[in-house]
Amino acid sequence: MAHSSGKYADFEELRSQAIGLRRAGLSRRQIRDRLHVDNNDILNRLLEGEPAPEWTKRPNAKDDLRERARELRLRGWTYDRIQLELGCSKSSISLWVRDLPRPERRPPAEQARLAARKRWEHELARRDEERQRTKAAAAAGVGDLSDREVFLAGVVLYWAEGAKDKTYSRRERLQFINSDPNVIRFYLRWLDALGVERERLRFRVSIHERASVADAERFWADLVGIGTADLQASSLKRHNPRTSRRNTSDGYHGCLTITVLKSADLYRRMEGAWYGIVGSARMPDQQNRT
Repeated sequence: MAHSSGKYADFEELRSQAIGLRRAGLSRRQIRDRLHVDNNDILNRLLEGEPAPEWTKRPNAKDDLRERARELRLRGWTYDRIQLELGCSKSSISLWVRDLPRPERRPPAEQARLAARKRWEHELARRDEERQRTKAAAAAGVGDLSDREVFLAGVVLYWAEGAKDKTYSRRERLQFINSDPNVIRFYLRWLDALGVERERLRFRVSIHERASVADAERFWADLVGIGTADLQASSLKRHNPRTSRRNTSDGYHGCLTITVLKSADLYRRMEGAWYGIVGSARMPDQQNRT
């Protein structure tokens, strides 16, 4: 192979020296400084085929990421694209792939698309971080709830989600159905605040017939702290082939219905408290007119 004249004219001699220093355990930087090689491509050719000494590799190496980065670099990926794919810093990527040939430059249009995608990914990450920060601050601001606060919150929840009495159909009892485990947990806490004994509760699973009924029954029984044998017979929703079901994921457990026996008085208290909340929440101008 012909090599340029001048500083690197005796390439084979220079390569022999570089290989000797490499096998002696010197790093690329040390070899470069020792031999005064300031061209990275020349240094790559001088050390071609020579593995790096172990001490130059990072301890507790991200071996899988490093190998993946090298694989992507050999496929012609840029630092930016590798960074998006692996989530590594450019400095790490540069360290891992610096001995590999540079890929051909991408067309400007592709580079622009990559830059736009990178900006969008960063914006999504920023928005998600802000979203989580806002939620965490709001959750921390709630603090501990008193029994009165639990009672009032439970009244609002029940009026939104629970079965209600009608003038044409008297149903003065507490019956609540929901698919959200956290809502069910809070409802049980509300019943505790009302002094309802667990022996007065009846539980029934309502679920689509094509879902795993047994898995749903185990899920809800574990959540409320009873055995599956203590559940009432599940209510199955018949399949309608003309509709497209969306509740088909592994997290689908149907709904749980909780009925409180002998709860007419509790229902009346709940309904009365609801209208008390409504009356107390009137706008200031409405209060002045009374």
